Amino acid sequence: MILDFLDFGVMDLIDILLVAVILYYSYKLMKESRSINVFIGILVFIALWLLVSQVLEMRLLGSILDKVVSVGAIGFIVLFQSEIRKFLYSLGAHRRMEPLFQLLKLKKAKPVDRKAILPIVAACMNMARDKVGALIIIERAIPLDDLMQTAGEVIDADINQRLIENIFYKGAPLHDGAMIISKKRIKAAGCVLPVSHSSDIPKELGLRHRAAMGISEESDAIAIVVSEETGRVSVAVNGEFRLRLSFEDLESFLSQEMG
Repeated sequence: MILDFLDFGVMDLIDILLVAVILYYSYKLMKESRSINVFIGILVFIALWLLVSQVLEMRLLGSILDKVVSVGAIGFIVLFQSEIRKFLYSLGAHRRMEPLFQLLKLKKAKPVDRKAILPIVAACMNMARDKVGALIIIERAIPLDDLMQTAGEVIDADINQRLIENIFYKGAPLHDGAMIISKKRIKAAGCVLPVSHSSDIPKELGLRHRAAMGISEESDAIAIVVSEETGRVSVAVNGEFRLRLSFEDLESFLSQEMG
């Protein structure tokens, strides 16, 4: 036992630190998705498995638990696929990954210029003044084709202030869903988005804000929300909110993010 301890080296330390980091980020993801009890249950089961198979060396029970763990790994992936996807996206979207993006020529696209930004901002401000609810998604590097094809109505029109306002006009057929803008075009409207279950979202924010946060957590898209209750304009990007934006704030933010 003492000799084994003396053999403890740098790689063993790195191994322990990596496991600790994985457990920490897993804990954060489970806490955000309100699955912390499931996470604790999994840790207890793993500890029991290691105790039976490695410490007590109970071969029969150990072999049964080995089979359960091998099957349970697949079940874990299916059960927490959205959390795993979010973790992998946040890993790939980290700023330190920028050299890799450049090497693979995957640098984030900037498909919307100033001429396209101004109609979006003007439409948002008019809708905010009249308290017309709206949810506008601007696609960037990660395609949103699946959202357009499954539940949205394809439009494929030039970005136009009047068109945006008419789509979100109260009582219009597509006003409840999200509009997706891609490659300087209004591609679709009435789209259904994934809803975030994060407990960090303020309670006064409604379903549109949760949908905006959801798409910003699963992609690099910019989500603009106009509140029907308060008329305030907010933006969700990279899993974070920017609330109560003015005309100048929204224009500056979009110009910075979209080039």
